Amino acid sequence: MSTTKKDVAAAEAYYDSDDADRFYSAIWGGEDIHIGIYEAPGEDIAQASRKTVERMAAMTRLAPGMKVADLGAGYGGSARYMVERFGVTVDCINISETQNRLNREKTAAAGMDDRIAVIHGSFDDIPAEDETYDLVWSQDSFLHGADRDLIMKESARVLKPGGQLLFTDIMQAPDAPRDKLQPVYDRIVLPSLGSIEFYDEQARKLGLVPGPREEMGVQLANHYGRVREELIAQRAELDGVVSAEYTDKMIDGLALWVEGGREGWLTWGILSYDKPDAAAPVAA
Repeated sequence: MSTTKKDVAAAEAYYDSDDADRFYSAIWGGEDIHIGIYEAPGEDIAQASRKTVERMAAMTRLAPGMKVADLGAGYGGSARYMVERFGVTVDCINISETQNRLNREKTAAAGMDDRIAVIHGSFDDIPAEDETYDLVWSQDSFLHGADRDLIMKESARVLKPGGQLLFTDIMQAPDAPRDKLQPVYDRIVLPSLGSIEFYDEQARKLGLVPGPREEMGVQLANHYGRVREELIAQRAELDGVVSAEYTDKMIDGLALWVEGGREGWLTWGILSYDKPDAAAPVAA
């Protein structure tokens, strides 16, 4: 099995596990399972996570009738937000069938299953024709891919001319000490993380143009610190729902993300890139 297939299989097995599904539902709220934007200590995790969706959506050019790919869509909260807010259609492309099943249930309950398709697939081999989407959207998913240059190529391939790639990711600083990040690499079972410089260089090679962005490294530590705090507080309630082994590993693992964020070895933010419209006039 190739490295790319191995990392996809590992991520799929993890997110399909009962422990992971119950953890994300109980602690994150089961709607938006990504890093949130916090304005005050102790802020509700689900509310902070929804702020990220709103912040990203404000950076798009979405309009009714446009088509979106949500890569690593999780439970589909962002997709439902975009459909309701902008009148678009969304393909949720996600490797976890456990999450996909719940996404379909939530989407049907919201009356949006005619505008949201939930597709089992990986973002390093997007199941779509070239130039299908007006927006390729992803939240904290690219870090799980070993071949991130392929992920960028696939994202660019399925974008229409004039389209936009918009994503968040957990990234490493260019000068991050490898020995300090090795426990993080071990946790995600990969040899590295991407960086802002890496994504900028890959985008340049693909002819994508940098767009609006926000680097918010402080929110990485804020979010995982808040999740860890809540997990410890709810540990007794989760007993028998989430295994003690999973909870112990998660508490230890979250501490690694918090330390990396506070020390500046890790960062997080929203990046966007535009695919030039070939029909647009060239400036003199």
